[in-house]
Amino acid sequence: MVGDAMWILQWLPWWLFYVVLALGLVGLVITYLLKFIPLPIIHVYKTPLQIGSIILVVIGVYMLGSIANERAWQARIKELEVKLAQAEAEAAKQNIKIVEKVVVQQKIVRERGQNIVQYVDREVVKYDTKCEIPQPFVDAHNRAAEKIQ
Repeated sequence: MVGDAMWILQWLPWWLFYVVLALGLVGLVITYLLKFIPLPIIHVYKTPLQIGSIILVVIGVYMLGSIANERAWQARIKELEVKLAQAEAEAAKQNIKIVEKVVVQQKIVRERGQNIVQYVDREVVKYDTKCEIPQPFVDAHNRAAEKIQ
């Protein structure tokens, strides 16, 4: 039901609901003062005036609560938009750092791979005629498989 009243806030000015509340309160005061007036014709309008005044007070209080709630949500939305913008800026900075780190890692892997290929090509020529696996080749293979830091 609260969501149903929100569309009214877009079309009617906020001060109108203060006027409705004030009219309801004035109506209740008038109905209280009517018992001091001795004219019986006036007492015929007392009950409808009380009912109308109570309805106006309820509508006014409900809509003022809706206005306060809407303002609170709008303030919360603005706060979250600021936090989102800050988080996006921080994410952009972190993305730049990650990309730089990946580029450096790729460069290291390429250089290390080229060095190992050159070393293996240089060492394999020495041992190509024999069928044994030399220790420098095993060491080069193990270094190639190490985790890059």
